[in-house]
Amino acid sequence: MAEGTTAIVWDEALLRYDMGDHPLDPVRVELTMALARELGVLDRPGVRMITPAMADDAALTRIHRADYLEAVRIAPRDPFFRGWGLNTPDNPVFEDMHEASARICGASIAAAEAVWSGAATRAVNVSGGLHHAMAARAAGFCVYNDPAVAIARLLAQGAERIAYVDVDVHHGDGVQAAFYDDPRVLTVSLHESPLTLFPGTGYPDETGGPGAEGLAVNVALPPTTEDAGWLRAFHAVVPSVLRSFRPQLLVTQCGADSHRLDPLADLQLSVDGQRAAYVALRALADELCDGRWVAFGGGGYALVEVVPRAWTHLLAVATGEPLDPATATPAAWRELAAERRPGTPVPETLTDGRPPPVERWQPGTTPDPVDKAILATRMAVFPLHGLDPHDGRD
Repeated sequence: MAEGTTAIVWDEALLRYDMGDHPLDPVRVELTMALARELGVLDRPGVRMITPAMADDAALTRIHRADYLEAVRIAPRDPFFRGWGLNTPDNPVFEDMHEASARICGASIAAAEAVWSGAATRAVNVSGGLHHAMAARAAGFCVYNDPAVAIARLLAQGAERIAYVDVDVHHGDGVQAAFYDDPRVLTVSLHESPLTLFPGTGYPDETGGPGAEGLAVNVALPPTTEDAGWLRAFHAVVPSVLRSFRPQLLVTQCGADSHRLDPLADLQLSVDGQRAAYVALRALADELCDGRWVAFGGGGYALVEVVPRAWTHLLAVATGEPLDPATATPAAWRELAAERRPGTPVPETLTDGRPPPVERWQPGTTPDPVDKAILATRMAVFPLHGLDPHDGRD
């Protein structure tokens, strides 16, 4: 293994996944890469930049039906196209939709293969993380499910235990569905409650299909959950189930839409809390997988205020030392952000000024709504791993 090497998969062609006047705007990815570049993250020792190719049909059809791929190809040519979840407000069609979607899948495959082959210890594709797409349906701004496609490629190459952890505010339903019956893949999702947010799935009792019992883990958090509660939930569930599963490689979807400024959801995290999650994920990869960690982007709709800072922290954690939260955003980046989104407040530092508290989940106390969510997940899943749901140790 190339110890300490991080592969960053990037090509401006990845910005062509562009639905037009739509919340999922590629400017969030452009501004992320620009901020990381200005702060020297992309020039750190051991960073290897990879230009991805489009995923071919053989890779895509490990997850998606061939007739769905054909629908994605032809939909942009037919203004009256209907079906397959396409040409809807959430998933409008756009020019070269198949090619743009396949390129993001290719980028995620490249990241995963770099780590699995030993060419890199860690890899990041911030343009990826399109976790809602189903086998034959676009959903939630996602045409092809690049995390699932990348995981399927590694399984085809002989991987036996892959853990997928999704910290997007929305349930990682498409990835869970793809591997619900597969004992080789553990899916863990921390998200806002399906009672209040799309896609309406991700309840604690969704625990995996026959032969894979306990390998779908869902922590459904109440709206308004802040850093302290979110991190308490993370540490009360994720380390234990990962240690039980003993993954060879950790894959994470790092959507930034859990932030309090995100316009499409109701969790209340700060950038500092999101940074703490990335640090914790890297530590788990170091502990359990010899460092092997593949990270993708995902949702995030505060395009200037949040996503570029959150994912620059992600890139920094993946490439070496985390950045000091007090670091100023460079003037050149602030000018670019103001040019891309006139009138939008541009952050001056990488922090929200809210250092996240560290709180341990304690059994037997009078639970608040977050603790009730934690206990519901532990009760549903921990016994299937031979773990005591009432044991407060990590």
